[in-house]
Amino acid sequence: MARSIWALGLALVLGQATVQESQAAQNPTCDQRQRVLGHLADKYKEATVAVGVTNSGGLVEVLSSGDGQTWTIIVSSPNGVTCLLATGEGWRALHGIAATLDPEA
Repeated sequence: MARSIWALGLALVLGQATVQESQAAQNPTCDQRQRVLGHLADKYKEATVAVGVTNSGGLVEVLSSGDGQTWTIIVSSPNGVTCLLATGEGWRALHGIAATLDPEA
């Protein structure tokens, strides 16, 4: 049950980001991972706040500014190419909720 609630929440967030970023998805911005991370750090003061690995070996990262004003979701392929998936404003970490969810449930 907890896993399905977590998955539903993630799907809603990603779904909303996908709708907002449909134009970017049609023309993804991609570059070498270190350049993308450097740009996001320099321009937006964003750093990685969450990571995950896809079934195909891609690295998905959520980056956010320290105050949560901006956020970015990127995916990096094993060959080092990173693409922006979504960007937005108002990131809020759910530390209390995420810590209580049991991914094995």
